[in-house]
Amino acid sequence: MDDHAGKVALVTGSSRGVGAETVRGLVRQRVAAVVNYRDKANRANALAEELRAEGGTVLTVQADVTEPASLARLHDEIAQEFGGLDFLILNASGGMERDADETYAMRLNRDAQVALVDTMLPLLRPGGRIVFVTSHQAHFYGQRAVPDAYRPVAESKQAGERALRERIPALEAAGVSLTVVSGDLIADTITVKMLERAQPGTVAAREAGAGRVLTVPEFADAVVAAALDPAAPSGETIFVGGADYLRQADG
Repeated sequence: MDDHAGKVALVTGSSRGVGAETVRGLVRQRVAAVVNYRDKANRANALAEELRAEGGTVLTVQADVTEPASLARLHDEIAQEFGGLDFLILNASGGMERDADETYAMRLNRDAQVALVDTMLPLLRPGGRIVFVTSHQAHFYGQRAVPDAYRPVAESKQAGERALRERIPALEAAGVSLTVVSGDLIADTITVKMLERAQPGTVAAREAGAGRVLTVPEFADAVVAAALDPAAPSGETIFVGGADYLRQADG
């Protein structure tokens, strides 16, 4: 555990769900964590208090990652508190919200991810790693059918992944690597809840095909492991769950 002492991670969209559980996993490996949230201040602060009580180091920063001014402030607060970053976990995602306009998914899942990398790259120390968190339905978008309600998310997250992969040469020149972690359907996440409301039976259908769906801790553990693995090659995709889906996608 002491190998990671002094390291710093920014986890976007981390006041709840996979992001929050990823923060827990990193902090319990002695990584200092920046909890980024858009509007769930109470949840973010509760998470920080929980982990500080365990001896962890946690900074909470409100920032809407689709807004350049927010990104600049996020950069400045991290620089002031820690001086740099070792891990950038791109977990924030969306596009199914009721108040989202038709451009929001692409602005969040592609444009904001690229802007986050560009903004935080000067803070990332040599040997640092960026982890892009995605789903099988997004990673394989175009090869497999996706629920209609999820289509804007899948399309925009795949676009985000492609855009980040185009940055790999520049990242490697700075001594930073990129890992993609793709997951099958994850129970009890806000995205799955919205998908189930829009298209009831989605979870049951996936359980019938896969036997079960992933849990939040299972997927978060994979994200933490991807961040902390020093041997992972840049550009690697780690698939979590959904063996049947992966076989069909390959076919």
